[in-house]
Amino acid sequence: MESERLLSAGSVNGSSGDYGSWSDADRGGSAGGRRMSYSVAGESCSVDGEADEDVYIQQAVVFIEDAIQYRSINHRVDSRSLRLYRWYYSRICQWGLGLTIAVVLLLAFVERPSSLSMSSDPRRHSPSWEPPCGLTESIEAVCLLVFTLDLAVKSYLIGWEEFRKTKWLIGYTAVISVSVIDWMLSASMVCDEKLRVRRLIRPFFLLQNSSLMKKTLKCIKRTLPEIASVILLLALHLCLFTMIGMLLFVKTEDPKKNGEWDTYFRDLPTSLTSLLVLLTTANNPDVMIPAYSLNRAYSLFFITFSVIGTYCLMNLLTAIIYNQFRGYLLMSVQTSIIRRRLGIRAAFQVLSCRGSRQAAEESVCVAAVLKVMSKVTMKSYYREAVCKEARQHQTLDREQFRKIFDELDKDRIKEHPPLPQYSSAVLQRLQLLFSHYYLTLLGNAVALANVICICTVLVLNSEKSTAERDSYIMEIINLGFILYYLFEMCVKIFAFGWRGYVSYRNNVFDGFLTVLLLVLQISIFATYRFPSSHGDPSSYNVTSLWEMVRFINMLIVFRFLRIIPDIKLMALVASTLVDLVKNLRAFAGILVVVYYVFAVLGIWLFEGAIKPPPDMSILSNSTMENITSNYSMECGTYEQLDYWPNNFNDFAASIILLYDIMVVNNWQVFLEAFSKYTTPWSKVYFVCWWLTSSVMWVNLFVALILENFIYKWDRSHSCSVTDVERIRYETSVQLMFKEQIQEPTEEELLCQLHQHPHLHLHW
Repeated sequence: MESERLLSAGSVNGSSGDYGSWSDADRGGSAGGRRMSYSVAGESCSVDGEADEDVYIQQAVVFIEDAIQYRSINHRVDSRSLRLYRWYYSRICQWGLGLTIAVVLLLAFVERPSSLSMSSDPRRHSPSWEPPCGLTESIEAVCLLVFTLDLAVKSYLIGWEEFRKTKWLIGYTAVISVSVIDWMLSASMVCDEKLRVRRLIRPFFLLQNSSLMKKTLKCIKRTLPEIASVILLLALHLCLFTMIGMLLFVKTEDPKKNGEWDTYFRDLPTSLTSLLVLLTTANNPDVMIPAYSLNRAYSLFFITFSVIGTYCLMNLLTAIIYNQFRGYLLMSVQTSIIRRRLGIRAAFQVLSCRGSRQAAEESVCVAAVLKVMSKVTMKSYYREAVCKEARQHQTLDREQFRKIFDELDKDRIKEHPPLPQYSSAVLQRLQLLFSHYYLTLLGNAVALANVICICTVLVLNSEKSTAERDSYIMEIINLGFILYYLFEMCVKIFAFGWRGYVSYRNNVFDGFLTVLLLVLQISIFATYRFPSSHGDPSSYNVTSLWEMVRFINMLIVFRFLRIIPDIKLMALVASTLVDLVKNLRAFAGILVVVYYVFAVLGIWLFEGAIKPPPDMSILSNSTMENITSNYSMECGTYEQLDYWPNNFNDFAASIILLYDIMVVNNWQVFLEAFSKYTTPWSKVYFVCWWLTSSVMWVNLFVALILENFIYKWDRSHSCSVTDVERIRYETSVQLMFKEQIQEPTEEELLCQLHQHPHLHLHW
């Protein structure tokens, strides 16, 4: 494996040695906002009556792990509780809890109404698999048992006093209790209940298990007043133009001039809906065509409405959401930084208590630090970096102890293994040639030529059926390129060595696809021989052969992504997307929660609401042309556009329908359809979903993508392409806002440390 080191933060991360000060409102642990000062030199320590040296080591290990994971240190610190605590936060235990949450959420796809069918189109009468009574209930009972055990362990570890202060744990208790009661009702009704309340509150299990999700939700709640003010202005704008529109487009004696009134401004609900949809540009320019065809001046009404509403107020709403949310998120992230600093300070305190019998001054020996670090669960390269810094001292005072853990905020640099040494001059020249960057550029050019050849063949064969296509030319082209890819892989292994070759991520990606392409090509030759240009297609399975060739072509096109690491901006964009998946999962998790809740509500409100006419069924073996056509449909409606698969008849279909509305393309079709088949008040549900998903959350997510990209761009603008490949920026939400965060002072840390409910420091 390649060796690794850490890039010094320097000007990139800013200096974390200069402690700032925060306001009393942000000081989480100070009593009454008073600044308190403690003298801790020579103080005695005890942990709920224990004073064993091994306990101090165990405490320091747990406190450092808490600091790494930004966890609170307000938990029991006796020996038995610490073992339980580490087991609870072990990887296998947390993965098990995460799997349980995933299972209980995925039950919605299996429970009645089941989503396990080929199609959600009610005209096809596609039978869905319904689980037997008791199957999903048994799985859910196991999940609830796991959640109950999780709650019991958490409650024990933090103690009763802390439990009473934690609203999330109280809510966790209430949700589990309601779920158990509702489960018992389902069991007593033999799965014949019409409404399962527990389905609506299941997303709470996902929320309470993520500290960043809870912070995000709290920030959203604090942002709502600012959002409400702009939405109120938006509603005023909408109502004003609705009244003006109803005054402009009135019913006249000439039916030919009533097109705008009849379609879009017949009454107040229709007028509001038309302009609301226009705010999203989904019905533009359809909404103004009837009036515009009579008088071009009418276009000024719609243009003015769109400019003010769509391009001014909506973008202003986006800016306010991002700015306010970012401010509250910064405050929440500051709490995480305080937790890290407090965990490190607590570890130093217990280690200094361990050595208090040997020294009166406040310091820890390096041997104790190394012993602690050997037991801490963390990434190996960070452990090596911290230990390396610690070995440079004989003893560590408080400031030195804090500074060695600054390595956690530094970037990881991957050092590639040295090139193999060859004694032959010829081999050395070949190694120099094949390790040159120009070979990679040549490989990119060949990959581009391969993609162009595939595109050319596809264009020439676009009108041909599978049996009419000649795979001979395609096979010759693929064979030539695959042989070059194999040659390139072999010479790179020769030049860099096997360890050096696999130390580059783009080489691993490239080599894997090359081997896969070679195996598929050999399989084609072994199965179908070599396809002759004059051969009879009936002599082999043309469809299967073409499927394999098509799969190879897709892999070759996918292989062209190898150029990404060689283009700096493209590499930054790709790494930003990867970081979003890894580090901003909390924001996507909130969106999953919102989807889940609205999908369950949609099933409750609209399940089976839209039914196709009895004479409009599709046989399972028929095409769309075989639909009976004695049912009249208005152009542009739900029925005419064949939107039947978009419904709330099961959970999966509900998710897809909510996504279609979030995109807001043609979402007025769903508004009209559900208001026609149910009640006009159904529009309230869809407008609430549009405001929640498209207006607020999607814009917020886009803004955070920009924040993440700007953060990475600012840190790497001075790096070359090679540096971007070598430096693995450990982007996280905490690091994104690091420069704006004020460090806690020593007095504030000691204030919280002495208020620890289980760690008693007597002085």
